[in-house]
Amino acid sequence: MTLKKSIFFIILILLIDQVSKIYIKTHFQLNESIEVLSWLKIHFVENDGMAWGTKLSDFIPFISDRIAKLSLTIFRLIAILGIGYWLLLSIKKQVSKVLVLALIFIFAGAMGNIIDSVLYGVIFNDSYGQVASFMPIEGGYDNLFYGNVVDMLYLPMWQGNLPEWLPFAGGKNFIFFEPVFNIADVAISIGFAILIFFNKKAFPKTETGNIEN
Repeated sequence: MTLKKSIFFIILILLIDQVSKIYIKTHFQLNESIEVLSWLKIHFVENDGMAWGTKLSDFIPFISDRIAKLSLTIFRLIAILGIGYWLLLSIKKQVSKVLVLALIFIFAGAMGNIIDSVLYGVIFNDSYGQVASFMPIEGGYDNLFYGNVVDMLYLPMWQGNLPEWLPFAGGKNFIFFEPVFNIADVAISIGFAILIFFNKKAFPKTETGNIEN
């Protein structure tokens, strides 16, 4: 996998992710949804925290949501630099194509959500009871580094009550799959899935011959 091909795939994933997010942000009000299939809905929500809406302040209660949000965005920026360096090093050393492919998906997905976190608060107004505008005259809904990640893919494949014999959750209503996510999340998941299921190809062991005395 060459650097040019890697950049092409990263840009392609970013374009698909950002075009879908900008379309949703400029055509949907917050929490508005449409049904595409019985198991697939477009449902617009915004995530100001980590995966599944978890906030850093949920784990560190003595810091404010604003500080937690800024800290999370800065952490994402540092993490993307590390992933980018790993990707460049992997391409330069011509390591496993499987590893490079996985890193491309993870890097592009992480970058897609970082763009939301860093810029969306400045370039869009809010979506509460209205469809947001791009670069509104009155300014965005928040400052730089305080944007929310746009999510829209909702797959409620099954909903029903769990069997009573299940511990803790027995008898409760359950939806599979309940989290709302985006293309960037899909790319990150694909990258990690490649690393898990093709681990031996991603990290091949170097065979060493017998050392003669």
